[in-house]
Amino acid sequence: MIKKNIPNAITAANLFTGAVGVYFTSQFEFEWAAFCIVLAAVFDFLDGMLARLLKVHSEIGKQLDSLADMVTFGFLPSYILFQFLQLNEAEVWSFIAFLIAVFSAFRLAKFNIDTRQSDEFIGLPTPANALFIGFLIFLKGSFFSKYLFDTASLIIIAVLFSYLLVAEIPMIALKFKNLKWQDNIFRYLTIIMAIILVAIFQFSAVPIVILIYIILSIIKYSFFSRN
Repeated sequence: MIKKNIPNAITAANLFTGAVGVYFTSQFEFEWAAFCIVLAAVFDFLDGMLARLLKVHSEIGKQLDSLADMVTFGFLPSYILFQFLQLNEAEVWSFIAFLIAVFSAFRLAKFNIDTRQSDEFIGLPTPANALFIGFLIFLKGSFFSKYLFDTASLIIIAVLFSYLLVAEIPMIALKFKNLKWQDNIFRYLTIIMAIILVAIFQFSAVPIVILIYIILSIIKYSFFSRN
């Protein structure tokens, strides 16, 4: 009984961490909210891995995982964007940020029933979207800050990333069937670029890494797809 519920406990930790991130966002502590997203992403990775290792897949675990992801990777990033817009006194325009939550729900529901996503994702994964939005705060004060945190830019981000969540665009999944370079070149490029950029720019590199991930995915499936 304990073995069966270990993955569910990890999923619950994901949900708890996401809820804490919502609290930090309500207090405008965006850096702490970003760290909550990272920690929750680790839990999100571990629950699936442990379920496979322990061979304890269950329907309740699948549903719990989606519900936890909806809070952590759906509502939390949309609330962060909402708070950014509130700081800009965007008034009613601030509510456009919650499109992220709505389209995250569609993305997660689609993932649960879409059999095409075993080797690749269709649409931007919700954790990637959450990491992009959550770590925008670390670009505050940078060269891009003046433009990135402008009300119009934040609204464009909300609309564009809402679209990417449900778009019929194949995205790279870091799932390795083997370690051959020729079979995993875009996976390796994504990982290498991420390591280099984070080593140089630390936390502020995360949104850039996500953008590179999106661009590499589009290039891969536009020009190198075997289909």
